[in-house]
Amino acid sequence: MKIALLGYGKMGQIIERFALERGHEVVLKIHDQNGEEMTKRNLQQADVAIDFSTPDAVIPNIYQCFDANVPVVVGTTGWYGKLQEVKNDCMSGNKSLLWGSNFSIGVNLFFHVNKVLARLMNKYPVYDVQVEEIHHTQKLDAPSGTAITIAEGIIENLDRKDEWVNVLAAAETDIVSQPEQLLIESLRIEQVPGTHTVLYSSEVDDIEFKHTAHSRAGFALGAVVAAEWLQNKQGFFSVSDVFDFNKNS
Repeated sequence: MKIALLGYGKMGQIIERFALERGHEVVLKIHDQNGEEMTKRNLQQADVAIDFSTPDAVIPNIYQCFDANVPVVVGTTGWYGKLQEVKNDCMSGNKSLLWGSNFSIGVNLFFHVNKVLARLMNKYPVYDVQVEEIHHTQKLDAPSGTAITIAEGIIENLDRKDEWVNVLAAAETDIVSQPEQLLIESLRIEQVPGTHTVLYSSEVDDIEFKHTAHSRAGFALGAVVAAEWLQNKQGFFSVSDVFDFNKNS
């Protein structure tokens, strides 16, 4: 499989390593110094594109892939306000896109168990719940896409929470959440690949559910697996279509 890497920072370089180890070829690598190489002709050399760029670059990248008729796996976050618009354009144009807030196998297991836990906790209103996410200081968006996915999984299954709100630790303005709001607390600490915690708290005890990434390798491998899955498919997909744990639950 021939792959175009849209975003060749730390994540892109690790993705390249896994792609080569799995027998694929990287035919295009786009970074902040060679944007002029992001052409329709160059994209069409690839069987699939993988985007780990920036929130500002991702939407133009997606539409260039659509124009070149190249399936694209999107791991960049911070663009989900336009998710429905992109989905509509993907479907109406018979294009192929697979998106996810996190492609790690472990995190996707975490997403699944998080929903199961929320359904169980729905019976016990004495417990309040919040989400905490910690990432490296270079992360541009807050809350993380992974934290948003976790929060949405809770809200879908916990009647007492209607929406999430975010507070960035060390910010000058604090957000005080209402009982029906799910608080996501974001922290930015040097050299932290990603830690996500769901905390259910009552007067008598706490229940903590946590995922800690040791490196970016899990995200990168999952992105390559997703690209392999997307090849020769048409439509708008999410990472949950790749890791469908419901089949075994």
